[in-house]
Amino acid sequence: MRVVVDTNRIIAALMKDGVSRRILTHGDAEFITISFSKEEIQEHRSRLLSRSGLTEEVFDVVLQKIFERTVILDDNIVKKFMHPASKIMDSIDPDYTPFIAAALATSSDIWSDDPHFQKQKRVRVRTTIKFSQMFGEYNVGHNYNVGN
Repeated sequence: MRVVVDTNRIIAALMKDGVSRRILTHGDAEFITISFSKEEIQEHRSRLLSRSGLTEEVFDVVLQKIFERTVILDDNIVKKFMHPASKIMDSIDPDYTPFIAAALATSSDIWSDDPHFQKQKRVRVRTTIKFSQMFGEYNVGHNYNVGN
């Protein structure tokens, strides 16, 4: 399965050793994101470091592991799909249009908990809970299985 990961899921994985981190570092899927995600994380690096409580070294290791398993889609590919993505997402929230474009370009679902994505009907959106159930990472009592 291919899935476009929105920036907030990557940030969630950096902030806490929870289900998002385990999915991104151990999940059985092809993870894809856009270059903006990496740029945004670097732009907010100091705030993320402060809020996560991680040392710079641990933060960098976690980030590296996430991006070793996440393909950053070439901007030229995303640009080719911006017009149809704009028709789908611009009226809802244009900030999310590049993620729709990436999903269209790669025939992927989107992994996001953002309600803006739920308002469009063209691309399947999987929330963290739904996505993690596929990997057995989430159970009813909200106890997370660490796994390997």
